[in-house]
Amino acid sequence: MKKSNIIMLIAALLPLGLFVFPLWKITLEAPQYPTPLGMYIHINDFSDVHPHDIKNINLMNHYVGMKYIPEAIPEFKIFPAGIIITTIIGLVIAYFGNYKWFLSWFILMIVLSCAGLYDFYLWEHDYGHDLDPKAIMKFTNPDGTVMGFQPPLFGSKDILNFRAHSYPQLGALFLGLGIAASLFAYLVGKKNQNKT
Repeated sequence: MKKSNIIMLIAALLPLGLFVFPLWKITLEAPQYPTPLGMYIHINDFSDVHPHDIKNINLMNHYVGMKYIPEAIPEFKIFPAGIIITTIIGLVIAYFGNYKWFLSWFILMIVLSCAGLYDFYLWEHDYGHDLDPKAIMKFTNPDGTVMGFQPPLFGSKDILNFRAHSYPQLGALFLGLGIAASLFAYLVGKKNQNKT
């Protein structure tokens, strides 16, 4: 097997790290919580950073009318299937294809990753803005509109007396390395092709 095909084989397998490690982490810091509240977002579930964090986030968010963080959302069925399918495609390309197909897989993974990030943004927007009008506490912006509580997609943001942080985790690193490795496999294959 050519060196470029071996690299592509590794590239196709790396995204499977999403089934082992969390994809994203959201943390909420506030004076009333000496230990910040946090949750990991996995490819198919949410989990606590510390015991009962999600329960405490849900209780706190209930007062401002935010939805409970669901135990399952449709994406938790779609994303795992998408990773398995693209891994299989990548393995088939690595075994049977030439270097030009590696670039196609790279582009496919970039498009799907961007779509996933956009979907995550939409979920955050809905979660932070679609508030229950019967909520116990209501906050408004200076212009009188209802205040949103959307956490940042990436980075840090102040929300009332909270400092929210949102950053990728080890699962995202595995995905990113897989995508980068497929581009590297393409470049190696192209270089070898030009030598012949």
